Amino acid sequence: MSSFALPAPEAVIDVARIRRDFPALAQLVHGRPLVFLDSAASSQKPVQVLETMDSLYRTSYANVHRGAYAFSRHSTDLYDAARAKVAAFIHAPTPEQIVFTRNATEALNLLAYSYGRTFLQPGDEIVLTELEHHANDLPWQLLARERGLVLKRIPLTPDGTLDLRTLDTLITPRTRLVSFAHVSNVLGTITDPRPIIARAHAVGAVVVLDACQSVPHLPVDVQALGADFLVFSGHKMLGPTGIGALYGRADLLAAMPPFLTGGDVAREVDFDAVEWEAAPLKFEAGTPAFVEAIGLGAAIDYLEAIGMERVRAHERELVTYALELLGELPGVQLFGPRDPELRSGVVTFTVEGIAPQDLALALDQCGVAIRSGRHCAHPLHRRLGLTASARASFAIYNDAADVEALHDGIVAIQRRAGTTRAAVPSRYADCGGVA
Repeated sequence: MSSFALPAPEAVIDVARIRRDFPALAQLVHGRPLVFLDSAASSQKPVQVLETMDSLYRTSYANVHRGAYAFSRHSTDLYDAARAKVAAFIHAPTPEQIVFTRNATEALNLLAYSYGRTFLQPGDEIVLTELEHHANDLPWQLLARERGLVLKRIPLTPDGTLDLRTLDTLITPRTRLVSFAHVSNVLGTITDPRPIIARAHAVGAVVVLDACQSVPHLPVDVQALGADFLVFSGHKMLGPTGIGALYGRADLLAAMPPFLTGGDVAREVDFDAVEWEAAPLKFEAGTPAFVEAIGLGAAIDYLEAIGMERVRAHERELVTYALELLGELPGVQLFGPRDPELRSGVVTFTVEGIAPQDLALALDQCGVAIRSGRHCAHPLHRRLGLTASARASFAIYNDAADVEALHDGIVAIQRRAGTTRAAVPSRYADCGGVA
């Protein structure tokens, strides 16, 4: 096995201590310690998040923005504080520019419905990329068909990065909106948003940044990047499901109509007239997921206590090691940039002669949890010539031993499948059967 260069001391994260905060990781799976490598889909939750939500449910639960009594005021204060934490975490100018949604998917649909249907006209152009998750593709596809818009896509280069040489020809004076992923959920590609945003703004286009795979894993400053809108989900960053966030430029949010209507979105309602609340309330109809928002605030506290620069450094070391180890295995094909500086903690690969689904099922018998399939990115897989792939993704609770477990599990599976003669570590000698 190859040597592994340890990170600089200032980048070191005490993974053993962190893992004690995650109850799920203390379990055995098929008699083996759980190696969880699917955080790009949804991360595990620390006790600090679980206890924050449980405490509110047990001791002082009440609806927000509706009651004058103590419980309601307490819940409202915590909910408003969570919004302020989100704003500070991504360096938004004000908390009022943060709209809570169910997830990033809802946030992107909100933008397509509220901004797109209000401001885009037939013949206008929307520019996406070949890297997009369906959540940042399908809303714009539907809008384009409905409104007669033109969809364009920034192409990939052979190394899995975007071909930014095409910007001047793709983004034209007819371009009204550019929407793209900061980090690819499949290839792990980290795109520098600034050249794309600069070109878009030069022609007067609005930019939407899908930050689902960046906000949980590296420092993000929405003002420094200059994005007009930014979306992310809580469940990918140690928080609960059912909560996401949309950042928007204040003037754009003010100009957009509500996405959903109901309680709390209107300042005044008559039988035949309505005066909407200002953002963010006009986009948060009904009882919001305020306990989940407060849980997201606790997740942000947890990440900030570690430091996002250290989170990024830790995951960069892990992906460097994973690319090294898996790259040495015969029959393993890696996808995406090989430079760890250009990718997040995501490693997508295939193993010759073993279907990704079979690989994932066999690794599960080894206690290793990965993702298989097309990762809600069918066009990208088609572009890569793949029907499916396997994906391992890292978080702050993973370490070098987890990378080695993935490597050793693959070797065990290959040996059982008869595609390698490599020795299998004793702990995996009886696992890794392929159907």
